[in-house]
Amino acid sequence: METFADRIIAFNKELTFNGILPEDIQFMNPFATNKEVLNISGKFYKKYYDDNQQRKIIIGINPGRFGAGVTGIPFTDSKRLKEVCGIPVDSVSTHEVSSVFVYDVINNYGGPEKFYGEFYINSMCPLGLIRKNNRNNWVNCNYYDEKELYESLKPFILDNLRKQIKLGVDTTCCYIMGKKNAAFFEKINKEEKLFDSYEILAHPRYVEQYQTRNREEFIKEYLQKLKSK
Repeated sequence: METFADRIIAFNKELTFNGILPEDIQFMNPFATNKEVLNISGKFYKKYYDDNQQRKIIIGINPGRFGAGVTGIPFTDSKRLKEVCGIPVDSVSTHEVSSVFVYDVINNYGGPEKFYGEFYINSMCPLGLIRKNNRNNWVNCNYYDEKELYESLKPFILDNLRKQIKLGVDTTCCYIMGKKNAAFFEKINKEEKLFDSYEILAHPRYVEQYQTRNREEFIKEYLQKLKSK
């Protein structure tokens, strides 16, 4: 019998964008560029999602260069993947601050088995984006940073939200990371009526970069909201 894990793995294998991006922006697709990623992400999903239990979805912005943009697993860098999930990665070594916060939430929730048994994490745009800056370096980019970029990506975003709901996602309530991300989600959800309700969570990067003194309060807020529905 096909499981939630099987459907996620198939979804990741098929991720592709056929539209046109602005010249200075590129996608990161670790499933296409690193053969080990499909293997390690497959192990992750088989470990935590090999059932047909419905889960609520937590929706980020788009994968970052040191998290899902490399490992293929949202908000999971190679350190957390090895040390918390017990799945080592040979080809990459990454540290992502957002992953640190998310796994503190996961551990406080009861650990990865309990957390991933109830929640599935992905993003509005499931592939990472990078932009070439003035110094000719590639840096993280958000799907909403430019109107032209967002308009190019909107059909892709909507199509993949629908596909992820079909994985086995509970549509009574979802959780959106980041206020600006939530504003774009709200417009789409109002038009398409994908979810009955949603809760806004502070984005982990914002907490780790600007609210370190208050991170314990943000962890408590996450736990309160995640446990309230």
